[in-house]
Amino acid sequence: MTQPIYAVGDIHGQLDYLEAALDLISADGGEDAEIVFLGDLVDRGPKSRSVIERLMDGQAAAKNWHVIKGNHDRMFARFVSEAEENDKRILSGIGWLNPRLGGAATLASYGVDVESDTSSFRLFAEAQSAVPHSHLDYVSNLPLYLQRGEVLFVHAGIAPGVPLQDQVEDDLIWIRDPFLKYTDPHPWLVVHGHTALEIPFHFGNRVDLDGGAGYGRPIVPAVFEGTDCWLLSTGGRVRLTP
Repeated sequence: MTQPIYAVGDIHGQLDYLEAALDLISADGGEDAEIVFLGDLVDRGPKSRSVIERLMDGQAAAKNWHVIKGNHDRMFARFVSEAEENDKRILSGIGWLNPRLGGAATLASYGVDVESDTSSFRLFAEAQSAVPHSHLDYVSNLPLYLQRGEVLFVHAGIAPGVPLQDQVEDDLIWIRDPFLKYTDPHPWLVVHGHTALEIPFHFGNRVDLDGGAGYGRPIVPAVFEGTDCWLLSTGGRVRLTP
């Protein structure tokens, strides 16, 4: 029997949804289950700091957990370390502090006053004092993917046809159309988040597990045994097929 591996999509500061997902995984696979978190730990939701601490504590306790970097995680780290608010991949020009991206909610979770003066210079100065260096180092150094046999876990997706060792970070955490519109098989079943859906969906060559926690929808974890996939619910496993 193939060892199961569990996957959790974008969390976006929603600690309660994360805890509910972990409870479902524990009920299915026990406390020692191997879990991969697909990135976007922060932004939009109210408890980004607590989410980071929960995952750091789990890994420090030798849980078999893998946490992958998402684009929101990189935006958070770059703002706190370099005062960079605008990522070149956002063509609309909105910055990380814009409510659509949710950076202010992340700073608020660290106790930064995001209401009285919203200038990015002041928020940067306060963020440097408020965000622990351990959190910044943790987020900055998250891996970009995890390969398990025929399954590849990554935040956003991959550039089709490009060998894994030649994939670039910007694609792995940001890509959309070239990956989402590609219907031929990849070398692996690609399991990703980043592109929010109403519910997780299997597209044949990929599985999108971003169920929209950043927009107030619950996190629906999944379990993979080889390329076979099930979603987890309070009633047990629900088979997910193309």
